[in-house]
Amino acid sequence: MTNARLRHGRASLVVSFFVQGVTFALLVTRIPAIQDRYGISDGLLPVFLAAVPILAGVGSVVTEKLVVRVRPRVVLRWAQPVVMLALLGAGAGNALWEAALALGVFGLSVGALDASMNMMGVSLQRAYGRSIMLGFHAAYSLGGIAGASMAWAGAHWDLSLLVSYLPAVVVLLPVVFIGSRWYAEGTESEAKPEEVRGKGAAAVSFKLLMPLCLVMSFAYIGDSTVSNWSAKYLQDVLGSSEQLSTVPYNVYMVTTLLGRAVGDFGVRRFGAVAVVRSGSVLAAAGFAVVAVASGAWTGMLGFTMLGLGLCVIVPQTFAAAGRMFPAASDTAIARLNVFNYVGFLVGSPLVGALGDAWSYRGAMLVPMVLVLATLVYAKSFGAESARYGGGHERPRTVDVG
Repeated sequence: MTNARLRHGRASLVVSFFVQGVTFALLVTRIPAIQDRYGISDGLLPVFLAAVPILAGVGSVVTEKLVVRVRPRVVLRWAQPVVMLALLGAGAGNALWEAALALGVFGLSVGALDASMNMMGVSLQRAYGRSIMLGFHAAYSLGGIAGASMAWAGAHWDLSLLVSYLPAVVVLLPVVFIGSRWYAEGTESEAKPEEVRGKGAAAVSFKLLMPLCLVMSFAYIGDSTVSNWSAKYLQDVLGSSEQLSTVPYNVYMVTTLLGRAVGDFGVRRFGAVAVVRSGSVLAAAGFAVVAVASGAWTGMLGFTMLGLGLCVIVPQTFAAAGRMFPAASDTAIARLNVFNYVGFLVGSPLVGALGDAWSYRGAMLVPMVLVLATLVYAKSFGAESARYGGGHERPRTVDVG
């Protein structure tokens, strides 16, 4: 594969990650508006919210089967437009069944999208011979900030969901269609997918993959704790104003972007194991600061530490799966991706239940311990670590700059 094609493939995948960040943020930040539009009761809302990650897990499993026959770039090319159209559908309907259908399609297609994007990212990283996965996820974080800002503008100006979503879809849908022309995977062979991937699919040992699956779940439990409980924690526990309580998640998103923007340099210099260990300790310290904070500004310091710590873990978990099973990386990533949604599904209810039964300060210690447990599994990130840094020789497939 030519250097130019790899560079174009990398750029187009960055765009795809960015657009996914925008799309997902537009959905999750307008959940109250969706609830109001369709008259979803408080009792029924958790069912709708739980259905999305469950169906996303199903979509990831289906993608594992699909990429035996077609390349991940084909799955991504069609899954991303479906996700965007499902978002538009969620804003355009009126009946409850229409909301259920739109969110169901969104869940299934977002699972396929997440799995195929990360499959391609790991493949390109292998071709580059150095860490670039954090850069892709930095684009996702940037998209999340942009999408949340659009959602804020829609809420501020009291725009309907359809009017809020339509400009983003109209602008970004053609972008992803055009960008998909340059999707590339870091494989030199043009053999049929079943010839390349089918041989290695059976080689994925769930026992070996399990440490990474646990780390993925722990990271998303921590992430969902911030996204779902930071505002309530600052306002109800630390006594901040309602306006100030919206700041921690925005700070968390910005620090996630900054951490991922420079994280690849850290992996190249110190190795994946060191970066993951440092991120885990920093994130755990952030939860500890939040738990003992005496005021809102100390709490925000904790959430800032969380963003800088957690941001490196998920991209490096996908990369580690690719290194652990180089002949079956697509299969490993599809299976690992399911635990993204397990953490997302477990995290928010877990913290809420502990907060109600015990205290929200005490509840913050649970994700702290889980994130810290990543240290136990940190060696799993070192499989073939010489390929990506840490002071060892790094064999490169091509030199693409």
